Amino acid sequence: MPSFSKSSRERLATCDERLQRIAFAMIEWFDFTVICGHRDQKTQDQVFRDGFSKVKWPDGEHNEMPSRAIDAVPYPIDWKDIERMALFAGAFIATGRLMGITIRWGGDWDRDTKVQDNEFDDRVHFEIVGT
Repeated sequence: MPSFSKSSRERLATCDERLQRIAFAMIEWFDFTVICGHRDQKTQDQVFRDGFSKVKWPDGEHNEMPSRAIDAVPYPIDWKDIERMALFAGAFIATGRLMGITIRWGGDWDRDTKVQDNEFDDRVHFEIVGT
């Protein structure tokens, strides 16, 4: 059975408890790693400069504490396997929905189930929609 590494658990601990609930349910059957939860100003500024984010501090969902966003990717990590990332995203979104939590994925920002209409793909990004 998959389990979180120490670093994934530490990153997950910086996230909203709803994201934690989804993640702990998912790890029971889908192996993945948590890349990022909360981002401080220095980190957010860097990911913006590097082109991995379209928002500056403090406007990102990662910038709140606890974070309203999580970056997570199937393990072992293969950045080229976008099909597996999409499979994982569907499972993450569905797990959230079953818990009454609405999730927006960075591979379908407008949540219309059409992944080809994104101007910016962030396939590892998941965020809570609403309050």
